[in-house]
Amino acid sequence: MSHMIIHALQVGGGTLALSPLPGRSGDYESDLAQIAEWKPGLVISMTTELEMFETGALQFGADIQSRASRWAHLPVRDFTAPPFAIQQAWPDVSADARHALSGGGRVLVHCRGGCGRSGMVALRLMIECGEAPEAALTRLRALRPCAVETDEQMQWAMAARPRTCPAPRRAI
Repeated sequence: MSHMIIHALQVGGGTLALSPLPGRSGDYESDLAQIAEWKPGLVISMTTELEMFETGALQFGADIQSRASRWAHLPVRDFTAPPFAIQQAWPDVSADARHALSGGGRVLVHCRGGCGRSGMVALRLMIECGEAPEAALTRLRALRPCAVETDEQMQWAMAARPRTCPAPRRAI
């Protein structure tokens, strides 16, 4: 049985959650099943491929997509903020997340422990969904005290600006 905890809060009309990396509990299949049962419309993985390999979660993207969730992989090294390539990918992932939230959907963000990197992304999404930065941080840390672990992560999250919730891009 999985011991993974999904920490969820209401954001932008939907539910935004943080969790540790599936498999970190030692039971990848149970963690995967727990996430699938939670029914996220979008899962954002902040872990590196090496971290995913180490916990038996290297196939997580394919596994969660086969369970009817969209998946975005934004690998960021532990205790750091997004490098340039991930910052370039962020606007599209953010638009998809905000669209899901505005429609009452669920978005799950995970990193290795469900604290720093996932907290950084959750805080940024909260601000982009219109919450005041300090109030959003207080609300997030009431749920997950370890959310956003470094000054660099805090700076990236707090650099967010309120956005609208556009429809996701369609492939042509």
